[in-house]
Amino acid sequence: MTPARRVVTLPPSLRGPDALRFATEARNRGADVLEVRTDLHPADAVDAAALAGVLELLVSERGTPLPPAWVAAARWVDRDVVHAGDLAAPAGRLLASHHAERPLSTEEALRLWDVALPGGSLVKHIEPLGMESRERISVLLETQARLKARFGEGRVTVLAMGPTALPVRAVLARRNVLDYVAVGGDWKAAPGQRLLADAVREARHPHPVPLPEGEGKLSRLAILGTSIVHSRSPRIHRQPFDRIDIPEDAPVEALVDALLPHYRGFAVTSPFKIRLARHTGSPLDAINTLVRRRDRWESFNTDTAGARSVLERLGARDLFVLGDGGASAAIRVVGAEMGCQLRFLRRAEISGPLSGPGIWTWPDRITPPDTLRFEGARVAVIAYGAPARRIATEITRRGGTPLLLGAAWFIAQARQQRSLWETAS
Repeated sequence: MTPARRVVTLPPSLRGPDALRFATEARNRGADVLEVRTDLHPADAVDAAALAGVLELLVSERGTPLPPAWVAAARWVDRDVVHAGDLAAPAGRLLASHHAERPLSTEEALRLWDVALPGGSLVKHIEPLGMESRERISVLLETQARLKARFGEGRVTVLAMGPTALPVRAVLARRNVLDYVAVGGDWKAAPGQRLLADAVREARHPHPVPLPEGEGKLSRLAILGTSIVHSRSPRIHRQPFDRIDIPEDAPVEALVDALLPHYRGFAVTSPFKIRLARHTGSPLDAINTLVRRRDRWESFNTDTAGARSVLERLGARDLFVLGDGGASAAIRVVGAEMGCQLRFLRRAEISGPLSGPGIWTWPDRITPPDTLRFEGARVAVIAYGAPARRIATEITRRGGTPLLLGAAWFIAQARQQRSLWETAS
């Protein structure tokens, strides 16, 4: 099966030479198609012909009519089958699209496509994801299959949208002709888009199991968390591996249950470790790994391997721990086994300077209290990458010495995760 072509959308802030630089960088990072939309750019803001010289160009009419120069330069012309007025496009270049305002049944979706399309047209159908459930995902897959049967192989794209839609889009992408993805940064063209880097990585390292027609065999992996663009998990684990970045208040319990037929395991990070421990009935206070066992999830905490690595490197038996969340649960278990005296400090409990060895477990998105100060303290940072550097700066500013041990924690726990996922059924 031919992989879906990766489409990135030109951000509204980029014009002229900046737009060309974006297109060039996106191409170098693995994008296949650049989308330019009339609701994001006026006609004179971009040089469509120049952009088409860098990447194949998809121009999309959104409210404002498409400029003729854009249409002339485009490989595909996206017109809405309801709002466009007509579906005019050069021969073989029409991308007919429909953007539903609510979740639809398959029969409702098919009725919307009772339209005559020119030969060679592509079809794009978009719906809100709606409630996270196995039934909802099955409906979207059925809609995709029925549209392919009607319009032909290699012509159909079905997308879900919403704050928790990313994993569903990843599942649908295996049978789509186009995969709309985000380059990165703070802007996305639509909620639920996965990162270009993750889509490219999957395409370069396809899963060895053939794509199934039925339910229960598709073996994706993913990391679940909030603000996880920095996560290195997709780089080290077997593909396909998704980075599912969802809001803190997302219904993560319903989401993992809905994805059970399509994923064989999850890495779980902040802020969902405690919630998913409760949801899966774990005897542990917090978990960081889910493994599929036929019709249920089994949960584990491989963070204990990371905690052991960090405590051994600190080489101390009396420590303070900043924070009392999911990572702290693993430190508490291992610390008891190693005979450590641990003081777990919440933000409201910090009133004076801290000294001696300690561990910072707060995610970098959490603002530390103004009262936090250090006096001769060595503070282990268990984050890595840019978040670790930001935390280290905070520690130094407040008088401490940061110890960057996040990579040691990450590698130790990831090795154990990989072994567990190999046992999935």
